[in-house]
Amino acid sequence: MKEVNIKDKAEYIIASISEFGKRHSLTPVEAYRYLNRYRGIEMLDKFYDVMHTLSFKDTTDDLTTFCHRNGGGLV
Repeated sequence: MKEVNIKDKAEYIIASISEFGKRHSLTPVEAYRYLNRYRGIEMLDKFYDVMHTLSFKDTTDDLTTFCHRNGGGLV
């Protein structure tokens, strides 16, 4: 398995949080807190190898669905 560059992964997670916030009209801090509470950050970290190949639209859609299944209220 190819080793992941931690800098690339961190930049991807930060960009994903930002895009998620824009989609749902949240500040970056609100988006981070929501994603952290409903395990979206965990999903981005765990499945980075696949997630980073998707568009940010697809990533945001997946995060929204995943967090909603974990109790989040955003749809």
